[in-house]
Amino acid sequence: MTESNDHKQLLHLVFGGELTSLKDLHFKDLNDLDIVGIFPDYASALAAWKGKAQATVDNAHMRYFIVHMHRLLTPGEKVVGQD
Repeated sequence: MTESNDHKQLLHLVFGGELTSLKDLHFKDLNDLDIVGIFPDYASALAAWKGKAQATVDNAHMRYFIVHMHRLLTPGEKVVGQD
């Protein structure tokens, strides 16, 4: 399925997992990472991140992240007015 619209896709990955410590970013088990998904814009990625973060609020070691994939794919490109 392809998306045809005037907006440039700014892909974002949302994932999370349980950390071994609250002091650093080291996952307890890489095989147990929760890959929430890849989203076409920051707003939809943020909504997914909030849902997962709020659902796991009772586990202090559980953390979710948003990765700006578009910045990794085109590192030198500046996007005006976007995240």
